[in-house]
Amino acid sequence: MTVSDKEYFANVERTRKRRMKWWKDARFGMFIHWGPYALIGRNEWVWDIESVPRDEYEAMTDKWKPKPRAPREWARLARKAGMKYMVLTTKHLDGFCLWDSSMTDFNAVKRGPGRDLVREYVAACHEFGLKVGFYFSLVDWHYRPTTDRAVKDVRARQKLADYAQGCVRELMTNYGTVDILWYDTGWPLPDARKRSLKINKMVRELQPKIIINDRAMLPEDFSTPEGSVSPAAEGRGWEACMTFNGASWGYMPSAACDAIDARDILKMLNTAAGGGGNLLLNIGPAPDGSVPEECIEPLQAVGKWLSRNGEAVWGTFDRLPYMRASAANIYTLRGKTLYAWVRYWPGKELPLGGFVTRLQKASFLTSGKPIRFEQKGTRIVLKGLPRTSPDRAAGITVLKLEFKSRPRNKVSTPWKLRGE
Repeated sequence: MTVSDKEYFANVERTRKRRMKWWKDARFGMFIHWGPYALIGRNEWVWDIESVPRDEYEAMTDKWKPKPRAPREWARLARKAGMKYMVLTTKHLDGFCLWDSSMTDFNAVKRGPGRDLVREYVAACHEFGLKVGFYFSLVDWHYRPTTDRAVKDVRARQKLADYAQGCVRELMTNYGTVDILWYDTGWPLPDARKRSLKINKMVRELQPKIIINDRAMLPEDFSTPEGSVSPAAEGRGWEACMTFNGASWGYMPSAACDAIDARDILKMLNTAAGGGGNLLLNIGPAPDGSVPEECIEPLQAVGKWLSRNGEAVWGTFDRLPYMRASAANIYTLRGKTLYAWVRYWPGKELPLGGFVTRLQKASFLTSGKPIRFEQKGTRIVLKGLPRTSPDRAAGITVLKLEFKSRPRNKVSTPWKLRGE
């Protein structure tokens, strides 16, 4: 059935809240950049950055032999880390398809791996109860000459568009339910929006419940800030995608020295939850599919922390205005309840300034143990605290502060939202 552009956008808008509920509640996902470029280990753009000859790069893919069912390792770790979904690079800019594609022989079945890696990934997601996301790069370096001609050459433009449409159709047809389509690198074509709209109409017909990002030159369902956890406008879904080392999305062992730790991850999660968004944290598996060592301990620590403090992260939160009631804390807010994430433990007392709302109850989130407090004017003092932080996973203790009404702070400025 042919759907007009107007009908398409109206339906996307009408169904968005229902389709995205699970995603907004999930808050935290794993990004996986994995392909033959892992063999080189110097960034997923290595073909382009280092001007590797095409024949040399393609021949290298025959040497890529990942271990069987490698995605189970990622999925197991994601589950332990408290992540609820994963997104895999099914095809990056190098054009290597991780599935058995009929559109090209440059794929995982016909080259080195000799099997469908996307199918293994989907099976791992299902085994560990994770939602399934597919990354797909609209740009393909094999089509560079075609792309260069496409501005003037209609046939070249059609060839590139047909190739992308065929690949996406296979991904949407052959693997059961796909929860997320994560485009990257928008088309360098004069009619890019038209081409994307055609593909997305097909996608939503095949996968009616899917959510789609904004990188195909259409706004679709959510925005994707990269390299910083920066909230979108209120009411707009957003997901910050971040690397583990700030240097590379693909496997790059030399960048392990810059790897983030559990406290870094939790700070990003706090900003995401406080701003009504998600965090998609990337790992770049080794050539055999193993998770880099520097990723394992921090993610396990975060998972341990979330198992006790998930109430302050998962689910729906209110947009948090700028608040600096204490230099020791960062916050999330739900209704009348303010969750104070105490990053810098103050000792036996914690003063909080600027509150014009009455506090009714204070407690430790993990144990529920009540905390004594005094409130005079706009100053609250929490008393009888332990000398050191009770949290052993990351040194971040969450205090649950329940107010008589939605907490207001005199240093809050509604026009200055977190991250803006």
